[in-house]
Amino acid sequence: MVSLETPVCDFGREALGFSLPGVDGKPWTLQDCKGEKGLLVMFICNHCPYVKAVRERLVRDTRELLDHGIKSVAIMSNDPLYEEDSFENMQKIAMQYDFPFPYLLDESQAVAKAYGAICTPDFFGYNADLQLQYRGRLDASRKESAPIDARRDLYEAMVVVAKTGRGPVEQTPSIGCSIKWNEIA
Repeated sequence: MVSLETPVCDFGREALGFSLPGVDGKPWTLQDCKGEKGLLVMFICNHCPYVKAVRERLVRDTRELLDHGIKSVAIMSNDPLYEEDSFENMQKIAMQYDFPFPYLLDESQAVAKAYGAICTPDFFGYNADLQLQYRGRLDASRKESAPIDARRDLYEAMVVVAKTGRGPVEQTPSIGCSIKWNEIA
């Protein structure tokens, strides 16, 4: 497992369209996922210890962001090298944690590559015009959860995006496991 840090936010970069199958059995597009005030695109997987450490906080924060007009979508782009990342296990995890967002499979890995995703978790926060405003961490968690009173970096940033359309200038990169690229991609 290789740990990587996300690059600095490329403010204003347009969200790219996609159509991917969801664990709910329906195809989802960028427009289906978009909220009135913005969209949080998350690249996650099931096996990564960094994702496991924040799953409950991720569910809490994305559920609360709905109240601010921000919807979220999670995309799993790993090569199914790990059984935990299989589509069937994606369905199980989404149900177990009651994900308040679509959980989509990027089997070709084309969406992850187009977005420039490099690790899990990797967060891309967009405003109502689908312009990138946040590319940072959820909170201070690493392979273990941060203290309960840790600052909620992503949540606070996306609330600002919902109110102003702009993300904070100072952002702490996310850290996580490298995306597992398939050999033919």
